[in-house]
Amino acid sequence: MSTTHDCPACGRDDQVQAVPAVYLGGRDAVRSRERDRDGDMRTVTRTVTTGLSRALAPVPTAPTYGISCLGVFAGFVTVATSMAWVFVGGAMEDDPDPSSPGYPYGSPEPSARLGPDLGFLPWISALALLVTVLVIVVLVRRKATFARRTRGRHRAEELWSRGWYCHRCGTVHFVDVPGEDRAPLTLQQFRERVWEHGGYGDLAAEQRAVAALGD
Repeated sequence: MSTTHDCPACGRDDQVQAVPAVYLGGRDAVRSRERDRDGDMRTVTRTVTTGLSRALAPVPTAPTYGISCLGVFAGFVTVATSMAWVFVGGAMEDDPDPSSPGYPYGSPEPSARLGPDLGFLPWISALALLVTVLVIVVLVRRKATFARRTRGRHRAEELWSRGWYCHRCGTVHFVDVPGEDRAPLTLQQFRERVWEHGGYGDLAAEQRAVAALGD
């Protein structure tokens, strides 16, 4: 006699596992020894996630922050140009007046003065600072938007936790969920049901559930 946890596709239960268990089982913390920029060895811990675990995720993947590299670079330029300008300004203040008596070797050529040649530094610093601020604003808005769109994740996780995955058929089904039958669902269909329950079902079309073979 079959149980309620039998797969509705193959009718067997030996390869059926709760979705949360499959999801967590595909996320492993891997430690490795690597050298840092100074050449010293350090222990790095990374999370390795299987394709199946990613396909069963109850929430969308957070937006990437690749633009943060631009912000870091712009911030570095801001600091570097500011320090260069301060250094040049200090050098100019310490430079004796060429018209004063005793100036060695007479008045210098205009091209030998530091000021005019580096007068563009404040403009570069201001532009880099503007880029840094804009990048920060974009990152904060992206993070806030993602948090707002996924604020119903608790509802999605409630439905998600009632799912069962069959490793033999590669399908998911629900057990004892009001309004949901036990029909086998593909990974994409399961994602759409769960994410729709959380209020961000439209993102399922953008982030499709694709499990790597062999996971």
